[in-house]
Amino acid sequence: MPLSIVEPGKRVRILSVSAGRDLSERLASLGIVPGTEIEVLQNVSRGPFIVSVKGSRIMMGRGMACRIFVA
Repeated sequence: MPLSIVEPGKRVRILSVSAGRDLSERLASLGIVPGTEIEVLQNVSRGPFIVSVKGSRIMMGRGMACRIFVA
């Protein structure tokens, strides 16, 4: 399932990132790579999408979150 539909407070593991090279590299530099466990902190229909990755908070756009697949 895409990260964009995960409810706040849930912890998930990244399965894959379906993006071009530039976006994949940007996400990797933030620690968002397959196998990493993350927690969704905020996911509302409008406003920022915020996750916790390895103790850091990361804000991303909904389009970016749609390209990250989790379980």
